[in-house]
Amino acid sequence: MNILAIDTAASLCAACVYDRDAQAESGRAVVDLGKGHAEHVMAVVGEALEKAGLGYDAIGAVAVSIGPGSFTGVRVGVAAARGLALALKIPAIGVSTLEALAAETKESFPGRSVLAALGRPEALAIMHLDAAGALLDGPRLAGEDEAVRIAQANRPVLAGEAAETLAARADGSFDFGPRGATADILFYAAVAAARPLRDKRPVPFYSRPPDAKPQSGFALPLKGG
Repeated sequence: MNILAIDTAASLCAACVYDRDAQAESGRAVVDLGKGHAEHVMAVVGEALEKAGLGYDAIGAVAVSIGPGSFTGVRVGVAAARGLALALKIPAIGVSTLEALAAETKESFPGRSVLAALGRPEALAIMHLDAAGALLDGPRLAGEDEAVRIAQANRPVLAGEAAETLAARADGSFDFGPRGATADILFYAAVAAARPLRDKRPVPFYSRPPDAKPQSGFALPLKGG
């Protein structure tokens, strides 16, 4: 079965097609946009399918990054995945950025525990795997002090954009996985492929409340009021 994976949670707009049975990627497209994912995501998906030599009818499930990441980017990716799942009548699978980062790190450091961390010091999103890859903690929100204590106590491989900060505060020598805001698109597909396929709508995972808030004090009076 083929899984289409989409990631628009950070600056990249990425998609790949992954053969679940062969456990191999058959096509990908990645564009570093910064912003403007909504205008490009379907073209990137189309390019990944073209490189795989497949049409939409060959896709059995769609995986998508649910964050943490850019508010707009996460919403764009989740909306695209939901729309494709509805149109194609296939399951949609949400994969957190932390899960993909941890999976990519385990690829390079088998037999090691991993701590993936993203976000701001006051509200980090963390995920901790043991040496065998079993989930110890997360994905969830935590303060930086708590994440530092986990790093000090377990000496894991650190991944994610907060990895270097945690290592400096933990005052020790650490190995590092990917230190960006997202993982390679292959690992979103691989994480989804390892799960039972269920028809459950992906839900965004945010590490902090949105900066934009509804305006107040500008309501117009109702006619006849």
